[in-house]
Amino acid sequence: MATQTTAARTLVTTPRSTRSTIFLKILSAVSGLLFIAFVLAHMYGNLKAFGGHDSFDAYAHHLRVLGEPILPYAGALWILRAVLILSLVVHVAAAVALWRRSAAARPVKYAMRKYRSSSFSSRTMRWGGLTILLFLVWHLINFSIGRVNPQGGATNDPYNLLVDTFDVWWMTIIYLLAMVALGLHLHHGTWSSLQTLGWTGSPRARTRAKAAGWVVAVVIAGGFSLVPLFVLFGVITK
Repeated sequence: MATQTTAARTLVTTPRSTRSTIFLKILSAVSGLLFIAFVLAHMYGNLKAFGGHDSFDAYAHHLRVLGEPILPYAGALWILRAVLILSLVVHVAAAVALWRRSAAARPVKYAMRKYRSSSFSSRTMRWGGLTILLFLVWHLINFSIGRVNPQGGATNDPYNLLVDTFDVWWMTIIYLLAMVALGLHLHHGTWSSLQTLGWTGSPRARTRAKAAGWVVAVVIAGGFSLVPLFVLFGVITK
């Protein structure tokens, strides 16, 4: 009897743990919104490829001289990268901590899972996040070091590196699959962030938040997918 009482007490949520959980959710929401802003700007930059070699490389060069002479060459870019890395660490750490708390609060799994009240994007958040994390590593290696692409490509010529990458069909497939994972993650993540920050307090606000999730997912994932598809089909060329 004493053992059962002790076990029951460990599952009781204290005000302190509740505040900590809310804080973790806020960290996850804010860092997630920072990433949404970044990928939206990054997607816009990628679309410069439709303007041709000079337009795309001029955009890439502008990012490196942004802030000069106050900042050194590529200084603003490295500051942005540092903020993104910090946001990534916070986002992943908060997600892992929340998942562990959820698992600890439900030590016995349901005999039958019921998905009627959850969307597919919400059920794939964990694995989708892991997929996006692995893709980010691949993406940075390929476009910053230039050693993944079997056709080579110099990192000092971003446009040609981009075309060389997506001329390879299986690399385009990897990219598009990552965009599917990104779209699903953005769909539920946008809604969840708005809910955490208290912007879904009414039926109308909830409807708008759900619509915002779809818009963000389609615009960003769809926009990122345009360039590799048009390269693969020979519309964007060197």
